[in-house]
Amino acid sequence: MPVTIWHNPKCGTSRNALAMIRATGVEPQIIEYLRTPPDAETLARVAGLVGGARALMRTSGTPAAELGLETADDATILAAMAEHPILINRPIVIGPRGTVLARPSERVLDVLDGTLPPDFRKEDGKPAAH
Repeated sequence: MPVTIWHNPKCGTSRNALAMIRATGVEPQIIEYLRTPPDAETLARVAGLVGGARALMRTSGTPAAELGLETADDATILAAMAEHPILINRPIVIGPRGTVLARPSERVLDVLDGTLPPDFRKEDGKPAAH
């Protein structure tokens, strides 16, 4: 099964997750969700896989508070994400063993078949906790 990552290249966690995927020998499909946001149906499906719309929503550095999303229902949150993809938390990785919000980045290993080489280091030089 192919691996897909919803990626933001400006995010260190997302870059680390992508590097970990590649270090296991897989070249994933990369979706830069800020440039090509997922449609509402895809958002709803993925939200269901990661614990709901609230689990998929990023609040830090987004208009979540201004949009009143702290107490909103899932449908409202998903509609807001479709309109404002910055609200989508990242990275989301869809792999052969499931779908995960890879925060921390090491969570990506939960959905991959491969393992990291013992000398793998994240971009800060620290080893991945696996």
